[in-house]
Amino acid sequence: MKSGGSAGDGSFRILVLVVASALPALFLAYLIVLAVRSSSSVIKFGLEFLIGTSWDPPKDIFGALPMIYGSVVTSAIALLIGVPISIGVAVFLSEVAPRRTRSAVGFVVEMLAAVPSVVYGLWGIFILTPFLRVEIYPFLQEYLGFLPIFQGTIYGFSVLTAGLILSIMIIPIVSSISRDALRAVPDSQREALYALGATRGEVIWTAVLSNARAGVVAAIFLGFGRAFGETMAVTMLIGNTAQISSSLFAPGYTLASLIANQYSEAIAPDYISAIVEIGLVLLLVSVVANLLGRLIVRRFVATKRFQTT
Repeated sequence: MKSGGSAGDGSFRILVLVVASALPALFLAYLIVLAVRSSSSVIKFGLEFLIGTSWDPPKDIFGALPMIYGSVVTSAIALLIGVPISIGVAVFLSEVAPRRTRSAVGFVVEMLAAVPSVVYGLWGIFILTPFLRVEIYPFLQEYLGFLPIFQGTIYGFSVLTAGLILSIMIIPIVSSISRDALRAVPDSQREALYALGATRGEVIWTAVLSNARAGVVAAIFLGFGRAFGETMAVTMLIGNTAQISSSLFAPGYTLASLIANQYSEAIAPDYISAIVEIGLVLLLVSVVANLLGRLIVRRFVATKRFQTT
C-alpha cells in the first residue's frame, strides 16, 4: 500500500509539473514565433519602427508610434473613467448593498464580462457614437474647447469614443476582482474601527480599502491589460487612422486594431514582418505592465507587513 501510494504521488507530481510548465512554455513559444517572424522588420527598420510617425505600406514606410500612442491614450481614458466606477461598484457590493441587491447586481456585473467585444462594438456604432457626436462632444467643445484635447472636428469615431467603450468593458473585471479583495479583509478590522466610533465611510476608507489596496492595484493592472489588448470594439469605433493628434475627437489607431485591419491585406514580406512586430510590441508591453503590477503589489504587501510588525 505504501509503495503504491508513493508511486501514485510521484505520477501525480509529474502530471502537475507538466501542466504547470505548459503555460510558460506556451508563452515562450508565442515570444519565439513573434521574434522570428518579425526579425526582418527589426533588422531593416530598427528603432525607427518605434519612433516613426508614418505608416505607409505601399512606400515601404512603417512607423508604429501612432499606434503606440493610440493604445496608450485609449487605455488611459479607460482607466481614468472605468477605475473609479469599478471601485465604487466593488465597495457597494462588498460593504453597502443588502444581500439580495448584492446578488442581483453582482450577477449583472459578472454577466457583462461575458459579453463578446463585437457586441460592445455594435452597440457603440449604433447607440453610443451618435449620442456622443450629437449631445456630448459639442457640449464638451463648447465649454472646454480652450483645451487642445477638446478642439478640432467632431467625427464621432475617435480616440475618445474608443476609450469610453473600453472603460465600460473593463468595469466588470476591475470591479469583480476589487470586490473579492475587499471581502478578503478580516471583519476584525472593521469591528475595531466601529468600536472606536468611526462612521461607515471612515471604516471603508481606513480599514477596508487600505488593507485591500494590493488586490485593487492588481485589478487595475488587469484592467489595463484588457484595455490595451482589446481589438474588435476598438477597431469598430476608433476611426482607424494612423496619426497622432492632440484632440481626443480625432480618429486614431491602436496596435491591436492595426493587426485586425491590415494583416489580411499584407502580401509583401516586409509588410507582414512589420505587422508581426506590432504584435511583438503589444505582447512585450502587456508583459511589462503585468510585471510592474506585480512589483507594486509586492511593495504594498511588504509595506503593510512592516507596518504591522
